[in-house]
Amino acid sequence: MITVSAAEDMHQLGLQLSAHLRAGDLILINGPLGAGKTVLAQGIGKGLGINDVTSPTFVISRVHKAPLPMIHVDAYRLLDTENPNLYIDDLDLDIENSVTVIEWGGAESARLSEDRLEISIDRSEEIRRVEITCVGKRWVGFTL
Repeated sequence: MITVSAAEDMHQLGLQLSAHLRAGDLILINGPLGAGKTVLAQGIGKGLGINDVTSPTFVISRVHKAPLPMIHVDAYRLLDTENPNLYIDDLDLDIENSVTVIEWGGAESARLSEDRLEISIDRSEEIRRVEITCVGKRWVGFTL
């Protein structure tokens, strides 16, 4: 469990995480509205050399070009659809050649890769608690 007391710390956590990423990595970030999901994604992007990461809530996904590209998805608006799996598939995500970060990524997103990091942000208190769950062989033994 990692504690985060400010937005700058969440951004820094993303920077630290980015140092461990490679093409094909899938990161699912979950937490309530205002938890810091996009700030974490911005830190990851910054570490990959991307300065213009913004929330893709209304466009659903953005591809950020860089030496190691990042696909940033906000699945929030897909969750209320009849078949979120279909809509995730329709995005035609090139996850093999990019780092893919999905905010609000649940089971419909988890099925995209057997290897992924599932990040949960709890903001029920002033200090946020971030839990990183490693799934699959790629992340065996991973720690920050």
